[in-house]
Amino acid sequence: MSMTLNSTAFTQGNSIPARYTCTSEDISPPLSWDAPPAGTQSLALIMDDPDAPAGTWVHWVIYNIPASARGLTENIRPDAQLTDGSLQGKNSWGKLGYGGPCPPSGTHRYFFKLYALDTVLELKSGASKSALLAAMEGHILSYAELMGTYHK
Repeated sequence: MSMTLNSTAFTQGNSIPARYTCTSEDISPPLSWDAPPAGTQSLALIMDDPDAPAGTWVHWVIYNIPASARGLTENIRPDAQLTDGSLQGKNSWGKLGYGGPCPPSGTHRYFFKLYALDTVLELKSGASKSALLAAMEGHILSYAELMGTYHK
């Protein structure tokens, strides 16, 4: 079963508004998704930029999102644990939570990847993207992706 991932701030393949980037408010955009497949115990989201000069740059890692959730509101605080139990990992800046698009130059692509998992992960807050991917291995039931661009 496939899922869809959307945002009211931007659409697939189009520009992410400046307010969600380092040149403005640098807040997380609102995201929404449809119901995950049966058996989903939690969700995880990774946002990264494969066009970064030094290799893929991780902008956001959030996991153990409740299976009942149908989105993330705008401006998620950079707390280790959210009120719903979701945990945030570290981005490539070494900080918890969201870090918006901030390319040194040119147009970059930003991929928001949502995973439906058959388990609640045994990870503490602050996990890296690589630790999250390793923990998710063998537990992914479905996947959705939303890509936006930003030009600085």
